[in-house]
Amino acid sequence: MAASEETEEGPFAERVAALDIGKAGLVACLRVPSETRRGGRRQEVSEWATMTADLLALADHLVCQGVELVVMEATGDYWRSPYYVLEAAGLRCWLVNARHVKHLPGRAKTDKLDAVWLCKVAERGMCSPSYVPAGPLRRLRLFTRYRSAAVGERTREMQRVEKLLEDTQIKLSVVASDIFGVSGRAMLDALVAGERNPGVLADLARSRLRAKKKKLERAFQGNLAAHHVTLLRMMLDRIDRLSADITTLDMEITNTLVEIDDDPGHPSGTGRVDPGTNEILTAQAQPSGSGGDPDTGRLSLAARIAEIPGIGLPTAHAIIAEVGVDVSAFPTPGHLASWAGLAPKARESAGRAKPGKTAKGNRYLAGALGQVVLSQARTRTFYGARYRRIRASRGPQKAIVAVSRSVLTAIWHLAKDPNARYRDLGADYYEKRRDTRKQVASHVRRLEHLGYQVTLTLQQAQAT
Repeated sequence: MAASEETEEGPFAERVAALDIGKAGLVACLRVPSETRRGGRRQEVSEWATMTADLLALADHLVCQGVELVVMEATGDYWRSPYYVLEAAGLRCWLVNARHVKHLPGRAKTDKLDAVWLCKVAERGMCSPSYVPAGPLRRLRLFTRYRSAAVGERTREMQRVEKLLEDTQIKLSVVASDIFGVSGRAMLDALVAGERNPGVLADLARSRLRAKKKKLERAFQGNLAAHHVTLLRMMLDRIDRLSADITTLDMEITNTLVEIDDDPGHPSGTGRVDPGTNEILTAQAQPSGSGGDPDTGRLSLAARIAEIPGIGLPTAHAIIAEVGVDVSAFPTPGHLASWAGLAPKARESAGRAKPGKTAKGNRYLAGALGQVVLSQARTRTFYGARYRRIRASRGPQKAIVAVSRSVLTAIWHLAKDPNARYRDLGADYYEKRRDTRKQVASHVRRLEHLGYQVTLTLQQAQAT
């Protein structure tokens, strides 16, 4: 058994404050060097309201005390107001994970004791800060998260429309794959306007759907009552409002991304396109709202992330809002995966390994990556092959987590290196890396187990 001796050093922070935050109030613990006793510490515990005026008074008090560090737990959304006010006052703020600074078991628990404990933990440097993005990224997060909620609500409203049509015996969704396309929406609007003739409704079909006019006429033979029309009108109006809101949010997201790219305090994450390279998107070929610079031929980080199969620009914007354009807060891809909750913890006891479980991470990022993986599942890409390979042996849930981590690793490298570009390894990546001799030996063993005597002969063309 190895033994070691250590010399205890002074506190990690000479002047530190900790906040135990609630909705209406908070408890602040301040620990600073004692003015009367050499080497001693002076502790002050006070209670404050969480109104803006009270938080400004708290900030002035901490500044006057020369506080170097303010630490607070991530308590719901209640930490935001104190954090933003104290940060604006020039104080260095740390948001810490509550699970990392829990009080010792068996001790009494009150708001004051929690604040004192957190202050002592921070004083000795026994905690680390969580990632809190800067102001522009906070605004971007609000837009992308609300956009995701609006898209989900619009999808639910569309499902309600289909459910309502089933109640009227109108089988439009049986014939048309998308009842909210150009043709489907024109038919729904005609129903709301009072049109009931199946032939006239079917004649509103466009493009390839016109070949199914006879089926459409049969599909519109239903029983649409007045109350159905009232509900259908309300649902369509709500879908239109949500679509308009999503369009407005897309514009705000684009403007915020431009501000982040132009802000010298936030690296743009863009790289210059090498002239004459056929594999790289040119400035003219960039999708709308990608954030590329047509004057310099640069591709934005969102455009480079969108080159990954299964990721569109809206998803790339949502990922950037959660991770940021500067990944210096995450030294390695493993740190980022752990923060996102995509790193199963090792669990071993008495020499036996137990199934690893992932911790709670950023649910918005994990949700976006999960949707990306599901869209990649059936593609002829490296991620598609990786998903199918893991799903066959460990199930779909573990496959989603594993492939999400692989995608996030690629995103980390794209954000780290402005000149990095995504290159797919191909669906045959694992096939090329297989050991042919092991495959042959495995097949021979299986045939022998079934009672066959196997003789192997190498083909002439392969032998030469």
